[in-house]
Amino acid sequence: MNKGRIFVLGGARSGKSCVAEEIIERSGLAQFYLATAEAGDEEMRARIAEHRARRGAQWQTLETPLDLEAALADTARPDRAVLVDCLTLWLSNILLGKAEVEERIAALVTTIRKLPGLIVLVSNEVGLGLVPDTALGRSFRDAQGRLNQSVAETCETVIFVAAGLPLALKGELPS
Repeated sequence: MNKGRIFVLGGARSGKSCVAEEIIERSGLAQFYLATAEAGDEEMRARIAEHRARRGAQWQTLETPLDLEAALADTARPDRAVLVDCLTLWLSNILLGKAEVEERIAALVTTIRKLPGLIVLVSNEVGLGLVPDTALGRSFRDAQGRLNQSVAETCETVIFVAAGLPLALKGELPS
């Protein structure tokens, strides 16, 4: 597959990033990685380093913790495969920055719909666990659910990953 929009979601450490990276690598297109994480502590720096080490030199990485819409518009081309990892951290950054969450979600979805090439977006499914005990936690969980639903509606293919195993929820698994 070398065009279209694919949404890959799953729990923490489910293997979703590996599945998304494999889709991009098999595309035969130039590989771009839009990273939304910010290394706020040593543990997060280690996670980022692990992700970088797993990817080869063929990946061009751009860090975009907040302005994802512009980064996607600037990067996506018919001859490119773009991986966004991940929407959950982007949403966290938006919430912590006290931005207008619903407007940013709508802007992102509008941008995704217009993009050429192959776009693979990674996100966490956070709605399968306990109800958070803080207002901020519940607000985040609810916003993440709305974001995931909007992106899933926009994408031709939606894949859920559990224990490293991909399951097509919409469309077919890329070959």
